[in-house]
Amino acid sequence: MNQTNDTGIKIVTQNRKARHDYHILETWEAGMVLQGTEVKSLRAGKANLKDSYAKVEQGEVFLYNCHISPYEKGTYANHDPERKRKLLLNQREIRKLTGKVEEKGLTLIALKIYFKRGLAKIELGLARGKKLYDRRADIAKRDMQRDMERTLKHKRY
Repeated sequence: MNQTNDTGIKIVTQNRKARHDYHILETWEAGMVLQGTEVKSLRAGKANLKDSYAKVEQGEVFLYNCHISPYEKGTYANHDPERKRKLLLNQREIRKLTGKVEEKGLTLIALKIYFKRGLAKIELGLARGKKLYDRRADIAKRDMQRDMERTLKHKRY
């Protein structure tokens, strides 16, 4: 993916399915504790956030199911692609997250990984799962919007 926007943020990967499957209530930015070869793989864009989520355990936040491919030019010291990774947040943010995640039906999901001023960051979203009818309503709304734009475009000419 590797997109760079005007603020100097280089997006490595996004979880596109997340906004389709969940209502995102709040977002947080967290740092990631990575090994050397993981950083090199991220810079090469070799990451996948599908089905990844975060959990608060004993006052610390960990990321699960985030796949960062082993570095191609790495040696025997390459990292485990699916290992759990510690996320860096303030204690105040962790306490706030703990209270919100304990509510029924809320979970922390990974939305995107990016580099900001040379440091790997992850955007977490506090999410509530969408029901099937919510997804269908979103699709219908998007289709209706697209049709409206199409008809307005043709009327201009």
